[in-house]
Amino acid sequence: MPLPRAVALPESMKTTQPTVHAARCTICLVRHGETAWNAERRLQGHIDIPLNDRGLAQAENTARHLELQGQRFDALYCSDLQRARQTATALMRRQGLVATHDLRLRERHYGLFQGLTHAEAERLHPELYHRFRQREFELAFPEQGESLAAFSRRVHEAMHEIARRHAGERVLVVTHGGVLDIVHRLVTGGSMAAARRVAIPNAALNWIEHTAGQWQLLAWADETHLRDALDELP
Repeated sequence: MPLPRAVALPESMKTTQPTVHAARCTICLVRHGETAWNAERRLQGHIDIPLNDRGLAQAENTARHLELQGQRFDALYCSDLQRARQTATALMRRQGLVATHDLRLRERHYGLFQGLTHAEAERLHPELYHRFRQREFELAFPEQGESLAAFSRRVHEAMHEIARRHAGERVLVVTHGGVLDIVHRLVTGGSMAAARRVAIPNAALNWIEHTAGQWQLLAWADETHLRDALDELP
C-alpha cells in the first residue's frame, strides 16, 4: 500500500512571506534528487553517489518552484554527500546563499548493507535484515554501521542547533530520506519503533517550525512541482 503523500503547504505560505515571530524558526527540508541507486532501491548510506539526470532536473525544479512562490531564506544547510550538495547547488544559485555542510545531516551509515539492494540484503543477511526492518534501536550494522539510536541523536542535535541559531529566520535544509524520517518523528512525537507512515519523495518540500522549544509540522511531501518523484524507502 503506498504511503500518504503531499500534505499541502498552507495557502498563506505559497506566495507571500509569513510574519516572522521573534523566536520562530521556519525550516524547509528537501530530500536530495534522484540517484541511480535510488531507482535500483540500493542502500546508499555514506557511499557518495551523484544525482542522475532526473535528479539534477528535480533539483532545478525545486529551486525554481521556491523562487516562483516567493519563498526566501536566510540560511542553507546540507549534508556533505555529493547527492545533497548537487541538489543544494540549484537552491544556492536562486536564493543567493552559500551552503553550510553539516556531517550530522548525512544519511545513516548502513555498514555492510551499503551498496546492496533491499532484496540482496535480505537474501544475504536474512536475520540482520529482519532486525533492521524491526527497527531495533541499538542495532549497529557490522563494518562501521550506525545504530538507529546514534543516528537519531545526531539528527536531533543538528536540528535543534539550527533552530536555536536561526530563531526568527527561515532556513533551507538539504538532506536524505533517513534523516527526514527522523525529523518527522521528532516533530510529531512519532515512535522510533513504528514503521514509517509518511512518504519521503526525492526533491519534495517538507515544512516545519520551531518556537520556544516546541516543534510543529506545517506541511509534508509537497511535490506539486514534481512529476512522479520516487519514494523507494521501505
